[in-house]
Amino acid sequence: MTDLTKLFVGGIPLLIVIFGLVEFSKSLGLKGKWLTVAALLLGLAFGITFKIAMEGIPSGFAGWFVVVVFGLALGLTTSGFYDFANKRFPNTNP
Repeated sequence: MTDLTKLFVGGIPLLIVIFGLVEFSKSLGLKGKWLTVAALLLGLAFGITFKIAMEGIPSGFAGWFVVVVFGLALGLTTSGFYDFANKRFPNTNP
């Protein structure tokens, strides 16, 4: 089982990279719930890619199931954190 707190790529925490990409999406015009969806999809994509990079391409259904569930866990974690922070610390810039 992979610990979500140990997700580092090149010494950079993967969650920080995803949060940065979501913030970058703001500059492209993404707003509201779409930012939460972007965090989920980016987390899913990065989670699946990370798991495959670390353990190789799964050979059966059980292996793929673990990879997809890991990606979903990372996606839900990032979207949940993003949504939580967005509600607690709203943007005060005009």
